[in-house]
Amino acid sequence: MIPLRDTVPSKTFPVITISLILINTAVFFYELSLGSELPSFISRYGIIPVRFFHPLFLHTDVLAGVAEHLLTFMFLHGGWLHVIGNMLYLWIFGDNVEDRMGHFRYLIFYLGCGVASGCVQILINPSSHLPIVGASGAIAGVMGAYLLLYPFGRVATLFFFLFFVDIIEIPAFFFLGFWFVLQFFSGSFSLTSGSSVSGGVAWWAHIGGFLCGALLVVPFTRRRRMGWQAGKHRPW
Repeated sequence: MIPLRDTVPSKTFPVITISLILINTAVFFYELSLGSELPSFISRYGIIPVRFFHPLFLHTDVLAGVAEHLLTFMFLHGGWLHVIGNMLYLWIFGDNVEDRMGHFRYLIFYLGCGVASGCVQILINPSSHLPIVGASGAIAGVMGAYLLLYPFGRVATLFFFLFFVDIIEIPAFFFLGFWFVLQFFSGSFSLTSGSSVSGGVAWWAHIGGFLCGALLVVPFTRRRRMGWQAGKHRPW
């Protein structure tokens, strides 16, 4: 299933969502320009869990440098499908969440979910030397928030089944719920195989980001004023 759009209109221009898409895209094209230097760039700015448990990590300078990776990793991507898929999900679900939270709160929320997703992945697989990159965890947080804010919104989805291809509208609670269950079972299976990363996917970063988004959606969402608060007469 590939989401194409949702049916929930936004009342404000999603300046932060569009800015994040542009920044991620620009960074990805910069990655493409690095050639043979790309692996060292990814190693420098991605998350490598084992670094966080090195004895030198407690030193202030090292702590600041490694902690910086919890922000930079979410702006890096490992390939065309990785960045296109992430930006598609961010475009579909991000504008509505930004609309409800407000621009600044939404930016802090997005970055917070990204940091939380990285921390979860680090704790699940602390001995890994593999770099973790991608906006997936932060976007998973946006999806967790969307699920609670717009559970009955509909997601137009390109659906494949054998030789059958069609576009169908799926309730958001079903689409996002199915997505989360898939991440959870994939993440659980990866643990039984001895690694929390399988097929190049950091499943637990997705899970952690989604749960973080669901938990933070209430304190980060602006309360909508009721009719009588907006100057209208009470119904009685």
